[in-house]
Amino acid sequence: MKTLYDGKTKTVLADEANGAVYLLFKDDATGENGVFDPGSNTVGGSVAGKGKTGLAISRHFFELMEKNGIPTHYLGADVEKGLMQVRSLTVPKLEFVLRYFTAGSMCRRFTLEEGIPFVPPYPEVTLKDDDQGDPLISERLCIMKGLLVPGQYAEALAILEKVGEVLKEELAKWRLTLIDFKIEIGHDENGKMYVVDEITPDIWRVRDENGNIPNQIDCANLILEKIG
Repeated sequence: MKTLYDGKTKTVLADEANGAVYLLFKDDATGENGVFDPGSNTVGGSVAGKGKTGLAISRHFFELMEKNGIPTHYLGADVEKGLMQVRSLTVPKLEFVLRYFTAGSMCRRFTLEEGIPFVPPYPEVTLKDDDQGDPLISERLCIMKGLLVPGQYAEALAILEKVGEVLKEELAKWRLTLIDFKIEIGHDENGKMYVVDEITPDIWRVRDENGNIPNQIDCANLILEKIG
């Protein structure tokens, strides 16, 4: 396997014999100073088995998205090896965020209290750039920088909203309220767009029935019990 990209929590690999592309899920988790936080841009530590757990959860949610007519890059998974086979796509350095309640960086940026509901949900698009602090980016700038072509920004936001509807409904079955989440979106040579990367507690924040916000490790363990 050839390493194409090494990220915080996953490594992108290519099989040089047949060109197949895989994601290797690591045991690393984002956070700071030993405190895990899915909204952080740094690795806060490592938890044994996290990679396999994240892959099992991603498999569940990617298959659920496909059942609901949402295209994804998922082609299959070997949980024991921590590998997910994916489509080879062009993935712009963008993150698409949907907020149901104020939380995290939004509260810091705009001096807002935590937990104010958004009706309808509030979308944001950020440039995936740790050095710049993942700044917000507009459709015009995405096109200017060559990250998207006209029409793709709106299409990506429509996909984001559909993912949110499915994700929120599924989490509600386990008495978890979705606060916010972020996804990445890629496209093939024909411009068709797909949800990529992962769908795990690393990309969302939830509130449990007691009003607590579990970190991504505790949330992942809870969901793994539910999905088997």
